[in-house]
Amino acid sequence: MEAILVIDMLNDFVTGDIKCERADRIIPKIRRLVQTARRKGIPIIYSNDSHLPNDFELGRWGKHAIKGTKGAEVIPELKPTEKYYVVEKRVYSGFFETGLDSLLRSLHVETVILTGLHTHLFVRHTAADAFFRGYKIVIPHDAVESFTEKDHKQGLEYLKNAYNAEITETDKIVERLEKR
Repeated sequence: MEAILVIDMLNDFVTGDIKCERADRIIPKIRRLVQTARRKGIPIIYSNDSHLPNDFELGRWGKHAIKGTKGAEVIPELKPTEKYYVVEKRVYSGFFETGLDSLLRSLHVETVILTGLHTHLFVRHTAADAFFRGYKIVIPHDAVESFTEKDHKQGLEYLKNAYNAEITETDKIVERLEKR
């Protein structure tokens, strides 16, 4: 079974203080994957930064995605419903000190389809931890993004080489999911 992970598509990263100017281009692709997954009964999991005011990561990026603030909420275009899972994180990886692995295992997930921000940071570190736990990793290159094209492309190449991630496109994943 697969699961769609939507990583850090939060107000602070898409429209806020540390926004990624390139994030807008992936919103329709992620929305399409989420809609297909919902129709097909495939789990959709949001992996979201939800920082405490003293988290060490804030020293690198400044104040962002503080738990309970509007900046830590998923953008309106991708807002989760009660049928989706939300896993809060305080570092780059969606697995580190969260319940993501337990959730995936309880759902019998073997393949994670990673979407969202940032290819070279949050997606990369989540993919690393997924790989170390034995999950197959699929990355739709048109549903992940970074601050720059260079970071995005280098991130994809790293994911492919280091974690044997399948790099594909949203349309091909949707086509596969529709056949389930």
